Amino acid sequence: METEKNDRYPEGHFLNLWMAIGMVLFSGLGIPLSVVTKNYGLIGIGPAIGVAFGLSVGQAVENRYKKENRLRPLTEAEKRRKKAAVIAWLAIFMLGLLIFLFLYLSRS
Repeated sequence: METEKNDRYPEGHFLNLWMAIGMVLFSGLGIPLSVVTKNYGLIGIGPAIGVAFGLSVGQAVENRYKKENRLRPLTEAEKRRKKAAVIAWLAIFMLGLLIFLFLYLSRS
């Protein structure tokens, strides 16, 4: 099935898609690297490289689609959904931080 040339995607679609693909592809890189070097701080290097890779590829694809006029602005519903997702992730992060601090301080 071939996609039509008239398909229009929301802004940021390919950026998010390639960032997720990059994280999946490179996440397994940090574990063997940290085991080989015996530096377990390198476990997080895989997702970091994946994000950088995904952002660069995603931005290139976004620019190409923008030149072809195949990107559309976000609708109001998409903007609200994006804002709600950011607030939810911030709330989860803050909850995790509070739990960590509580557990860390209760051990002292």
